[in-house]
Amino acid sequence: MSTTRQLSPVAKLEQKTVVDLILKGKRIDDRGANDYRPTTITLGIIDKANGSAQVHLGKTKVVAGVKVEKGTPFPDTPDDGILTVNSEFVPLASPTFESGPPDENSIELARVVDRGIRESKAIDLKKLCIESGKKVFMVFVDIYVLDHDGNLIDAAAMAALGALVNAKMHDFDVKNGELRLKDAIIPLPLQNYPVSITTTKIDSTTVIDPCLEEEQVMACRLTVTTDKDDNVCAMQKGGLGVFTPDEIKQIVSTSIGKARDIRAKILASVK
Repeated sequence: MSTTRQLSPVAKLEQKTVVDLILKGKRIDDRGANDYRPTTITLGIIDKANGSAQVHLGKTKVVAGVKVEKGTPFPDTPDDGILTVNSEFVPLASPTFESGPPDENSIELARVVDRGIRESKAIDLKKLCIESGKKVFMVFVDIYVLDHDGNLIDAAAMAALGALVNAKMHDFDVKNGELRLKDAIIPLPLQNYPVSITTTKIDSTTVIDPCLEEEQVMACRLTVTTDKDDNVCAMQKGGLGVFTPDEIKQIVSTSIGKARDIRAKILASVK
């Protein structure tokens, strides 16, 4: 995520230190190039939501909640439920965040998370159809950035997936066109588990899971989202720099392996 603040001489010196360390094969927090910061994923933290999750990725903190409601299907997909992803940057999370309508960074974050869920077909939307062309269930995924210390995309994607695997809804049937909710509680109909891995390029070196200081000096970033079968289902580039074809191949390969670890961690949190 970008920032438009003017940098002080001290901040510029700090950024030079970050770049100098990267060029020496080091990082300011002593991680390796392909190491994630300590990650904690907690599911079911919001009682009133159908599903929820909180992710700590280093000092970055993101919460996601899922709500399931009745609605009307889109005309071109009359037999499919609806997925909507929104994100909000809480002003207290960073000096660069402001109150008001979502800015381009917030919109991009929601779209990247949405694309990973949608393109992997994580939710079986056809199982959310109540009555073709008339009634379906709508799944709302709301993401809240509470502390910003870099790599919001991966943290948000983890939180969204955690909230989805935690989500429950009432079983239902339809009789004479009327929806009847049963007492039984069932999981949201999930069939895939997309995970996003973000790599940044600083000078000529690539590192994953950039902290905020690293994002401030990056030339560009590439987010690769893969599904449970290691298929790439979404990619998003940011920044003005470029990646070579060989760098992209290596990034994809590394992303697949890292996504497996994160996916296993999220699924292991399910009770």
